[in-house]
Amino acid sequence: MPQKNVYIGQTIQNLLQKLEKIMKYMKKSTDFYIEDPTVVSLGKFDGIHRGHELLMECVKQQKKQGLKTVVFTFDIPPKKQVSGEEGLVLTTNGEKVQLFEKLGIDYLIECPFTPEIMRMEPEDFIEMLVKKLHMKCLVAGKDFRFGHNRRGDYKFLLEKGEIYGYEPRIVEKMQDKGRDISSTYIREELSRGNIEKANELLGYHYFIQGEVVHGRKLGSTSLYPTINQVPQPEKILPPFGVYVTRVILGDKSFGGITNLGIKPTLGGENPVGVETHLFDFQGDIYGRTVKVEFLKPLRREMKFHSIEELKIQIQKDIELAKSYYENITNLC
Repeated sequence: MPQKNVYIGQTIQNLLQKLEKIMKYMKKSTDFYIEDPTVVSLGKFDGIHRGHELLMECVKQQKKQGLKTVVFTFDIPPKKQVSGEEGLVLTTNGEKVQLFEKLGIDYLIECPFTPEIMRMEPEDFIEMLVKKLHMKCLVAGKDFRFGHNRRGDYKFLLEKGEIYGYEPRIVEKMQDKGRDISSTYIREELSRGNIEKANELLGYHYFIQGEVVHGRKLGSTSLYPTINQVPQPEKILPPFGVYVTRVILGDKSFGGITNLGIKPTLGGENPVGVETHLFDFQGDIYGRTVKVEFLKPLRREMKFHSIEELKIQIQKDIELAKSYYENITNLC
């Protein structure tokens, strides 16, 4: 009996340790509060790309000093609330959660960009972070602007550090061939179809994550079995076409090819979809959430004269994709 109690006690302790490592995600409320002293990083963090690496390194250094790590961002891009511009994003809010969790951040605060927050003066914003988050260190990029009419900048953060009792850490931008690595730069490359360059700037493979839904069920009968996803409307997409991809399903990964587009050969009005054929996979995964990583473009989407002609082209696409996988040496 004592041995059983010891075993149960160790199991509970292991579970508690795992729970402590899980990032806490605060959203849909301005009523956030953290008791522990923190290091806070501010920004839009669209893409969480290589340009953010120096910010995250600085944050992790402070974690070694005993501070809890906090990423503070907004639930929508501020310019959407201010000017009404929609704007497309590299990462949806749900995808950001996964990326920050992977980085080992303790807290992600996705603050609603309410009219009250929008009109908040820079000093009031800083005071809020100090009081609600017990902020002892603040990390931000040199181009970060905040507060009503964007009146707060890095100089303001430096100036107020001593007054409010936090250490300001202002980080320079990482560059690629003389240009700042930014979300704008990556969106440009992605829109041009330069997937491999976009991946280099991101520091990981551009991906679309979402639930597997039912398609028109043509793949399993006349073509090749596929999984279907519908991208979020705010997600920026590369040009319609066929890509070499990798599908992450739980802790397993599968090579594949993905058609991104509207399937013009099949006729009718088709919404924009992500249709992926997985190599060496069989199974029903409807309703599961999968991540499709884009590795290399094969061709642009086109309309074929017949289903048979499309089927022949798909076989060629599969052969090219498999050849790519055979020759790749360091797919991380």
